[in-house]
Amino acid sequence: MDFQLAIIGGGPAGYTAAERAGEKGISVVLFEKSSLGGVCLNEGCIPTKTLLYSAKVFDTVRNASKYAVAAGQHEVNLPKVISRKAKVVRKLVLGIKSRLAERHVEIVTGEARIIDKNTVECNGEIYRCQSMILATGSETVVPPIPGIESVAYWTHRDALECKELPQSLVIVGGGVIGMEFASFFNSLGVQVTVVEMMDEILRGIDREIAEMLRADYAKRGVRFLLQAKVTGLQADESGNMTVSYESQEGEGAVSAQKMLLSVGRRPVTKGFGLEALGLELTERGRIKVDSHMETSVAGVYACGDLNGVSLLAHTAVREAEVAVRHIMGESDAMSYRAIPSVVYTNPEVASVGKDEETLRAEGVAYRAIKLPMAYSGRFVAENEGVNGVCKVLVDEEDRLLGLHMLGNPSSELIVLAGMMIEDGRRLSELKRYVFPHPTVGEIFREL
Repeated sequence: MDFQLAIIGGGPAGYTAAERAGEKGISVVLFEKSSLGGVCLNEGCIPTKTLLYSAKVFDTVRNASKYAVAAGQHEVNLPKVISRKAKVVRKLVLGIKSRLAERHVEIVTGEARIIDKNTVECNGEIYRCQSMILATGSETVVPPIPGIESVAYWTHRDALECKELPQSLVIVGGGVIGMEFASFFNSLGVQVTVVEMMDEILRGIDREIAEMLRADYAKRGVRFLLQAKVTGLQADESGNMTVSYESQEGEGAVSAQKMLLSVGRRPVTKGFGLEALGLELTERGRIKVDSHMETSVAGVYACGDLNGVSLLAHTAVREAEVAVRHIMGESDAMSYRAIPSVVYTNPEVASVGKDEETLRAEGVAYRAIKLPMAYSGRFVAENEGVNGVCKVLVDEEDRLLGLHMLGNPSSELIVLAGMMIEDGRRLSELKRYVFPHPTVGEIFREL
């Protein structure tokens, strides 16, 4: 039971670290208490995007007449949508298991507990290691709203398994998760109300882009209650929910058949003996890590949502790679300068680098350039009656500081901007590259 590396948590950070270490010939034991893939693969990124793609296809069919196509009768078979989601997840989990097996990673299913920096106990067995990576992920935040103990609310996990559409749905929280579910259920004909405590949805996303997305969904019938603090929850005998709130206009209430609670996530720090390590924490109470993801205890690393820096799967993957390279004695360092964020609504929102609010707060001189997505012939051809925007922020030397997009397929285009921000490139350098025509990405050459 002696290994060079022990990893606690089998999500994106954990399984990536195990795979990369195995590739380098390191003996690895990976502990996962539930399913490989973590929240992202089993009840987050992948299943939500699978559902959202079904909704997008339904939107396309329903609006086929805009493209001179007669699609006939159209309907959604929700149980089959959920079944397809489960099939996709199973396929990807098996893929991870296969890759780890090829790299001779020992997978242990059970709740691991840290004894010390070189010792882990699981299922009554003792495992010793030279280095340790902690990647326990995050969990849903459930705020102490009066009445929450007595009502049957949904979390994202419940919403992913629903096989019967409610007539109406209240979503408490207008962040990324809340808006993606608002998009899904709105596309399928559910009356959706979003209750958000802040003065705009999608905190952390460029405000102008967030306003445009909200306006788009408001036209589709989604109701938004901003600056509304939830003060109580009640359910009647048939399970219908009433959400009470306070706003600038005073007290109010909204009722719906179901309620989805989506107010954020927090790192999982309990239940696996973390306290045995005595790690140094940041002022925010997060585990302090250096640029190699190493904690204050030598040989112990914290990657992914656990360190609280960036609760995104792709960040976790990169952090895991940096940690393994450091364990191997190789030179690498984590940079958070150009971490992209994507909201998989329809249309998509994608953002990388800094936004205008951040730059103003930091006193950085910048210039904003905005182009409608209609500058791309491909976008016009494929998005009848749909608007979009590409917004670029550059410094006084025309170096890219941030890029924010609304329109499909922003998620596939944002990486180019991220590469330029990470490498400190100027906007003019985009002109040297030849883009295939027609593509939506050509809009970058117009900036």
